[in-house]
Amino acid sequence: MDLKKSKRIETICVHGKGESDPSYHAVIPPLYQTTAFAFESTEDGSALFTGQKEGYFYSRMGNPTVNALCRQIARLENTESSLAFASGMAAIAAVIMALIPKNGKVLASHTLYGGTHCLFTRSLPGRDIETVIVEDDNPETFRRHLEKDDFQLIFLETPSNPTLSLVDIQAVCAIAREKKIPVMIDNTFATPIFQRPADLGVDIVVHSATKYICGHGDVIAGIVTGKKEMMDIIRDEILCRYGPIISPFDAWLLLRGLKTLSVRMERHEQNAMKVAQFLHKHPRVKRVYYPGLPDHPGHDIARRQMTGFGGVVSFDVGDKETGIQVINRVRLFTRAVSIGECDSLIQHPASITHSGLSDCELEAAGINPGLIRLSIGLEHADDLIEDLEQALNA
Repeated sequence: MDLKKSKRIETICVHGKGESDPSYHAVIPPLYQTTAFAFESTEDGSALFTGQKEGYFYSRMGNPTVNALCRQIARLENTESSLAFASGMAAIAAVIMALIPKNGKVLASHTLYGGTHCLFTRSLPGRDIETVIVEDDNPETFRRHLEKDDFQLIFLETPSNPTLSLVDIQAVCAIAREKKIPVMIDNTFATPIFQRPADLGVDIVVHSATKYICGHGDVIAGIVTGKKEMMDIIRDEILCRYGPIISPFDAWLLLRGLKTLSVRMERHEQNAMKVAQFLHKHPRVKRVYYPGLPDHPGHDIARRQMTGFGGVVSFDVGDKETGIQVINRVRLFTRAVSIGECDSLIQHPASITHSGLSDCELEAAGINPGLIRLSIGLEHADDLIEDLEQALNA
């Protein structure tokens, strides 16, 4: 079986190869925990530094372990090239800084992670880059904005954080192609196991690799993957010059995480579906946000463009005070931010991850005061349900 010909993502997860190791034939890609690489002569070093010769000379410019991670991500996302960063936010910011000119504009989907929202609305205006956030995620809403203004990039987050709203990726990409505008998507919640945006027309895919790609809560990292021409620009303009690089050790840990990504995502989703179904029936829950439920507004879109519904569930208990009380009463769930870890996590978006948004911005994004976000882990689903039941009934 030739790995390059395999399209089965479970096999790609396990059999992604790192740098060759002719001396020892290591099964696991080795960790190159080094700052610099020796060269044979000054002429050899000059050729490496100027790109006339392939190889490594300084880990800010390239490292075998980091490159092994990047190649594996590209295989999983079915893209041409990838870059690894010190965080997910660094990855998003690098794309904007490299590809959007001064006085440029970004058209963004309706609901965004709090850090992304603040980057777009608080920080980028200082660089003379404006972001317009659409009123809803209907493709025709994107079309109306594109017809009345000039944009250099469309940014999508689907499923979104924390409301799990869905964007029809193919429809938006078709509209973007008409206008010759690149599309970038945050694929953190779905991962390439459940969604491969490049196959649907997306140009650039970004991940907070801190989350499911790592899977164990011990790495902060970001990934950008897409067309090689764009990746080369981002690498030369931002990654090498500004230096927001990932460490080789963190890259090695992410390679480890990718080995189990497929089986972990299956378990996350199985547990999440059971928890969502329980919450959907509970009398004290006003609304459940999970695309796997038939009454979710994006359920049909999710069935078309995703192969699984993910491991994040949000639910609304009506008001902020009740939401905080429920969160403070849980015993098994861990009160913490982030998602994608083995442990199940619970947090209050309006108070924590999206606290940088004003009340008006929270309302516009559909983030209600009583909204609770769950990252469903790998425990037994019945134990998670029992914990939520006692917290809701207390």
